[in-house]
Amino acid sequence: MSLSPRKQGFRMPAEWEKQSATWLSWPSNQKLWPGHYDLVPPKFAEFAAAISKFQPVKINASGKLKIEAEKLLHEARADLSVIELVDIPTDDVWCRDHGPIFIKNDQTGELAITDWEFHGWGGKFEASLDNQVPKKIAKHLGLKCFSFAFELEGGGIEVTGDGRLLTTEAVQNNPNRAEGRNDDAFHQAIKEGLAIDEILWIGEGLDNDDTDGHIDNLARFISPQSIIAVTEQNSLSPNFQRLEKNLERLRQMNTGAGSKFNVIPLPLPEPIRLAGRSLPPSYANFLIVNDGVLVPLYGQKSDDLAMGILQDCFPKHKVVGIDCRVLLIEGGALHCLSQQQPA
Repeated sequence: MSLSPRKQGFRMPAEWEKQSATWLSWPSNQKLWPGHYDLVPPKFAEFAAAISKFQPVKINASGKLKIEAEKLLHEARADLSVIELVDIPTDDVWCRDHGPIFIKNDQTGELAITDWEFHGWGGKFEASLDNQVPKKIAKHLGLKCFSFAFELEGGGIEVTGDGRLLTTEAVQNNPNRAEGRNDDAFHQAIKEGLAIDEILWIGEGLDNDDTDGHIDNLARFISPQSIIAVTEQNSLSPNFQRLEKNLERLRQMNTGAGSKFNVIPLPLPEPIRLAGRSLPPSYANFLIVNDGVLVPLYGQKSDDLAMGILQDCFPKHKVVGIDCRVLLIEGGALHCLSQQQPA
């Protein structure tokens, strides 16, 4: 039996550690953006252009999508010298979940990929192309690939880089992912695959979240000692009680050094109604890149407050806001769209 990634010296770096690129998947499925698809590729190009000001971008774009991507990236004034279009087909854009979860060996500098099962958030959407993406990226980059027979989505986990992983019971214990699973084997796979000493749990996710409650809409590590967590002020909101309970649990957790985490509140925007649905926006769906933080905005009064809080959290980074209202039709924002490749 071959040694696990952990035993071979690999770990999953934190998002604020040095990156060599950001991976994206170009929009490809018109059915998933009812009545609004035409707005999505230009918005996506705007996002890719913003990342390209900080670091290289690699975009899964097969066939005709490559031609569209080149045109729209040029119009968005992206730095085309750092953008690579990779001929890998996907079912749509959510690269955080269908893309590879990268790991790194700090002694040798070697990168590798962990490939987990992805089935459209518990079988809600077609994901047969998406489920092949990590192996194809590993082949494209010439990297070792470790495959695991468990469902695990990148948006469902947060790591400190020093052995702590934060996730939600709403996702990992949902029968649509966990039925028939050996939970001990699943937890062990996470620990051995990503070099995790302790899995930290909170409960429920946001109301109407297609993912069932991904952590990247709720709470994010910003250092090994600090967590930024969304809070709801409106006691009539269906999110009020669940976020209060999550906050309580976050404040009881210990860092790797044994102290309590510094928990920083982040406001939750008002729900947005689009394409016939009430959708759950969150400022926690920000993306950390080299020297920058890209923040989803929703045309609300709380946008400026959220930008200020995140600038305080990342004083050495340039904080850039991007209007993400159209992206919410499929329930996600900037973090959901992207996956970092460590340097």
